[in-house]
Amino acid sequence: MKAIAFPTPRVPRGERYYVVPTVLIGLLLGACCASATSRPETSASSIRLTPSASPSRASLRGLCAVDERVAWTSGSGGAYGRTHDGGATWSFNVVPGARMLDFRDVVGFDADRAWLMSAGPGAGSRIYRTEDGGRRWRLQWENPHAEGFLDGMDAWDDRRAIAYGDPVGGYMYVLLTGDGGRTWRRAPTSAMPLARQGEAGFAASGTGVRVTEPATAWIATGGADVARVFRTTDGGMTWSVAETPLTDASASSGIFSFVFRDAENGVVVGGDYVHPERAHANAAWTDDGGVTWIRPDVPPRGYRSGVAWIEGTDTLVCVGPTGTDVSTDAGRTWIPLGDDGYHGVRAVVGGGYASGGSGRLGTLR
Repeated sequence: MKAIAFPTPRVPRGERYYVVPTVLIGLLLGACCASATSRPETSASSIRLTPSASPSRASLRGLCAVDERVAWTSGSGGAYGRTHDGGATWSFNVVPGARMLDFRDVVGFDADRAWLMSAGPGAGSRIYRTEDGGRRWRLQWENPHAEGFLDGMDAWDDRRAIAYGDPVGGYMYVLLTGDGGRTWRRAPTSAMPLARQGEAGFAASGTGVRVTEPATAWIATGGADVARVFRTTDGGMTWSVAETPLTDASASSGIFSFVFRDAENGVVVGGDYVHPERAHANAAWTDDGGVTWIRPDVPPRGYRSGVAWIEGTDTLVCVGPTGTDVSTDAGRTWIPLGDDGYHGVRAVVGGGYASGGSGRLGTLR
């Protein structure tokens, strides 16, 4: 491994000093207290991730929690699944003609409408859509580039969506639609930073891309000397990029998943999937919209491929093949939650879901 030149050291969170006019102190304290009281505390002992009965044996990496009752999942062998009862029971099927595909991501809007995204080289990367709960699937996009490889997708609503993949022509490959997927176009590269040598995304859980309203999106990378986070605030027309402390410098390491609670606060997780037991360079947090990223005081126990934020709290759950970890302080410290391995996790008000290998499913409460 070559030596990495770190950027200028950042002042630790507890040592950031600001000169504040005295007249504003009372207002600031009042605002902080109001924010604190509006976000209930959640203890790690109150979080439960319980295995669910599953009729599938597919490797399930795609996962989308619509609400506390409805969720979609997807995976290898062209498989997709759905629950209508909060994960108590799941039904599975295979997209016709797609048994050779690996659906690494799914974006659902209700029990009927969803996108499926497969990951693979060349034509192995595709996007399908259903409007009737999976009775019919329409192929909307098929990768025309031999070197292309989709890694994940997300959507602002059921018409505007973004998908991203490994670099083509020196730039991360970003797809956009504004008409429900009837047409997809590549985002302009003229205002996108160049990809670095070896830089790419990871199709681990479909959560290497995230959107927030009204037109903000982030995509995460790895595989190069340092993992980076790209950001757009205009729906993918222009992009900025920031480095993170995930600096293992190998093709198998980087950011595999991330989540934002709001426009400022976010957390990334990852590591090295070839060495899943390593708890090094596997997480970071930001409180300035992703401009700067800081390593946690206590990291997750190893490589993690999925992370979810419990809405309205400072609590996060992250999953990986060696177990599950929880943070109750917005990603600053992590403690073990369990040893069951999962690929992805998603949270909604009142609960959430997890998916993994050999059809493994779980419910988050």
